[in-house]
Amino acid sequence: MSASDSTPDPLRVAAHVTSILGQLGVSCSIGGSLASSLSGEPRSTLDVDIVVALEASHVAPLVSALEDAFYVNRDALERAVRTRSSANLIHVATSVKVDLFVAGGTVIDTDLLQRRLTVFVGDKPAIRVYVHSAEDILLQKLRWYRMGGETSDRQWRDVIGIVRVQGNRLDREYLARQAARLAVTDLLTRVLPTTE
Repeated sequence: MSASDSTPDPLRVAAHVTSILGQLGVSCSIGGSLASSLSGEPRSTLDVDIVVALEASHVAPLVSALEDAFYVNRDALERAVRTRSSANLIHVATSVKVDLFVAGGTVIDTDLLQRRLTVFVGDKPAIRVYVHSAEDILLQKLRWYRMGGETSDRQWRDVIGIVRVQGNRLDREYLARQAARLAVTDLLTRVLPTTE
């Protein structure tokens, strides 16, 4: 992997995967706890979530590029592309799990990929990766919180952390519009009260 040795394993693994996706011309954006740690309050994780604009024609070259360093199931990737769902990879050396969420699985994925932010990882040389914007990771966390029956303290803490750190920098108009599309307006209102 190209990121410096001081970079935490999940971030180095994410950089490795997104670099390969970039070489294949696949748009992607890192979400999950890595993105929420960058936009909110840091916490450790051994998983990496990546939204990918993956098509059937990308699967074979992706498997070929990854199979030396990752456990990768081609059938699972092909099924994820067909159903616009997810498949995972396991980095053999570190056991870091990477969940690839095929774009189209949620109504905001196209916007999310267009709004992704550039972050540089490591320093010898630095590697460019793309991560969800603060608004998009906040929306993703609200969606996961809802899908989990609104019981995950960890997801809710991530949401609170993003709001606390980002404050008035959050694009409230965008959040309101996309929260309505994701049916999480009530959760957004709970965490982001209206201000005059």
